[in-house]
Amino acid sequence: MNDVARLAGVSIKTVSRVVNDEAGVHPATAERVLAAIDQLGFRRNLSARNLRRGSSTGTVGLVLEDVGNPFYSGVTRAVEEIARLRGRQVITGSSDEDPARERELSLEFCSRRVDGLLIVPAGLQHGYLVPEMRAGTPVVFLDRPAGDVVADTVLVDNIGGTAAAVAHLASFGHRRIAFLGDAPDIFTANERLRGYREGCVRAGIGYHESLVVMGPHDEESVRKALQGLQNAADPATAVVTGNNRITVHAVRALAGSAVRPALVGFDDFELADLLSPPVTVIAHDASALGKAAADLLFARLDGDGSPPRRVVLPVRLVARGSGEVRPS
Repeated sequence: MNDVARLAGVSIKTVSRVVNDEAGVHPATAERVLAAIDQLGFRRNLSARNLRRGSSTGTVGLVLEDVGNPFYSGVTRAVEEIARLRGRQVITGSSDEDPARERELSLEFCSRRVDGLLIVPAGLQHGYLVPEMRAGTPVVFLDRPAGDVVADTVLVDNIGGTAAAVAHLASFGHRRIAFLGDAPDIFTANERLRGYREGCVRAGIGYHESLVVMGPHDEESVRKALQGLQNAADPATAVVTGNNRITVHAVRALAGSAVRPALVGFDDFELADLLSPPVTVIAHDASALGKAAADLLFARLDGDGSPPRRVVLPVRLVARGSGEVRPS
């Protein structure tokens, strides 16, 4: 501030008033101070300013599974838009489905005095957040619930979605419907498996363990799973895939196959409507998920002291072609 004051030819108090957007400074003087700041290459430390004032740091933390996943990119963008309207910036990190990494990121954000946290949980133990929550840091969980704390949560209708996928395939005559899901200890994967089971029962086709393949999936494991399902004595004629990455792997594995099972994927993905055949999906709005979670967080920051809420967002089936073929 001394350097800026000397260059601008004003007092330190005048520099302070300009930097803190206080009244009482002539516009021409303010312009001279700002020009001096730019010339010297200085930047205001907003966190320090806010902490001195005893107010917010102007940031919120967002912990995701993987910022590279297009679904979570949509969530992030929605959170950023809400935060920007409220004068906040978003700090984001990927847990990579590692509970230890999730904890590390969350506590690191708290140490940086973020105003609130949005978390897609990787684990089931969140007691480490209790001291932060008691100290006044609001926490909202999205896509999955917390394991052992009560907090605001925003989910999608995972069970209803996969049940609808099974019902849709059954309506086209399929009786051997397989399910390829993520690791069953992941909340969304387990819920979607539950929906698949319920869908089978409701459709009167029964539930068969031989038609279910769960676990972390890469392109090779999906290819082998599909080969096993198609080469069985009583092969699957249709497949429900449990998330967008598994669906993409399945589409690649089935490319060029003479006989292809009907396919319905959970989560929409880019270019799904331009493939041959276009991919039928259970779609839900990633932006709506991020917006609902951010709205809850900022309601808490605005003083909402009501009991924790659990919001479940709807899904919809988008029929495009891959799920509308009959058994051969």
